[in-house]
Order: sequence, then C-alpha cells, then structure tokens
Amino acid sequence: MRVLVQRVSSAAVVVDDEVVGAIRPAGQGLLAFVGVTHSDGPDQARRLAEKLWTLRILDDEKSASDVAAPILVVSQFTLYANTAKGRRPSWNAAAPGATAEPLVAAFADALRALGAQVETGTFGAHMQVELTNDGPVTVLLEL
Repeated sequence: MRVLVQRVSSAAVVVDDEVVGAIRPAGQGLLAFVGVTHSDGPDQARRLAEKLWTLRILDDEKSASDVAAPILVVSQFTLYANTAKGRRPSWNAAAPGATAEPLVAAFADALRALGAQVETGTFGAHMQVELTNDGPVTVLLEL
C-alpha cells in the first residue's frame, strides 16, 4: 500500500460536476492518494492510517492528530504504475478494484477511528481533484 500525501490549504473531489468530498480547513489539511497492491491487507491500511495521522508535516512540526487537521482520501491505482519499459505504463502491480476498494475504505475508517475528520472521493469514478498544495509539501508513505 502506498499513500502519497500532500499538505493542503483546501482540496475537493468532483465527479460528474458534483463535489463528492472536500476539505477547507481553517489551517492546514492533508490530501491522501491511496494505492493498493496485491499483497496488501487490513493491517497495512490500519498501520498507514496511524502513520499518516501522526506524521509531523504540518506547520511547527505538528501532525494532523495534534491540530485535528481534516483529511481527504482519494483512491489512486496509478501509484503502482510501472514505467520501466516502453512508453505505456503497466498497472499489473495495482490490485483489482474488488481487492482495493475495501482496503481504501478500511484506510479511511482507520483514520476516522483515530479521530480524523475524513472526506473521500468515489472509488472507480473519473474524478477531478482540485487542491491548493501548501508549501508545497508532498510525501510518499509505504510500509
């Protein structure tokens, strides 16, 4: 499982011209793009949620847990793109939707269980993600 995290001052996901998830924090929030591979399970989802919730990437080396920063979770199978050969990426390392969807949901649920305010995109939909990266700060999390 991979989570590409961006510190944001705002973020939203639009599907079919409708906002399905958005955060507009008073301070900073996090946008978490979540990719799942074949060997991932609920334990990886929980551990990465804990890591994200306590990661000190906000102002003054604070974590989302320190300031109750909201988090927007968006599924992103392209985090497992393989571009080693040719010009066309391979998605073989990305888990199929039937495997990935419940694990992305488990990740979001684990964040909620930790106390996070979580918004989400729509799994499998063509999404438009709008964000204002703050810093800019972008970090890749893996276990």
